[in-house]
Amino acid sequence: MEKEYLEPTAIIDSDHPLVKGYAHDLTKDCATPIEKAVRLYYAVRDRIWYDPYTPFHLPEHYRASNTLKNRRGYCVPKAALLCALARACGIPARVGFVTVKNHLATKQLLEFLGSDLFVYHGYTDLFLDGKWVKATPAFNKELCQRHRVEPLEFDGRNDSLFQPYNLEKKLFMEYVDDHGVFSDIPVDEIVKAWERTYGKEKVRAWIKTHESGGKVRPVRFEEEEVWMD
Repeated sequence: MEKEYLEPTAIIDSDHPLVKGYAHDLTKDCATPIEKAVRLYYAVRDRIWYDPYTPFHLPEHYRASNTLKNRRGYCVPKAALLCALARACGIPARVGFVTVKNHLATKQLLEFLGSDLFVYHGYTDLFLDGKWVKATPAFNKELCQRHRVEPLEFDGRNDSLFQPYNLEKKLFMEYVDDHGVFSDIPVDEIVKAWERTYGKEKVRAWIKTHESGGKVRPVRFEEEEVWMD
């Protein structure tokens, strides 16, 4: 079964020279798969900045090599990149999806979505030391510091999942629904889920803006106002 999660796909392009080279450079001094997975996790968490306003409706928007070039992406492209880097190192990897309720976000993002539900939030599932271990590289440490949340750590042995509370003991993230794990990114499924949750007209307007080369938000996410309920 794990063999399926070692193969490259059109989106999780672990055979791309850029992905292979980056994975090798990061892990060349690592002795074990767990050491490699931890090194890859922190590179994706902190060197690829979280940005919920990046394009989302086409396979190339999630392609690992593109995310590595752009150095920005929301949780799913980041999870896909970690998945590809792991496969490039011979570590079986897949992408899992859940819906989470976000109690801590920017005021502008919540207004933009019209909801505090983040549907099809993505994480990476890595097969290490005979078991599957969840890793969530979504939020870079600078963003966590702004939002008064401890950056998620990963040791390759225990699941790395969103904390329920921030540093001030206020609700941060609740897991609402589990959508399972996939060997590739189900782009159409993600877009349909967004349309059901945020509204078809709204999602189609975002797509139209991206296709015209525009930005759905005029400022970068890391510059927005932190808001807590």
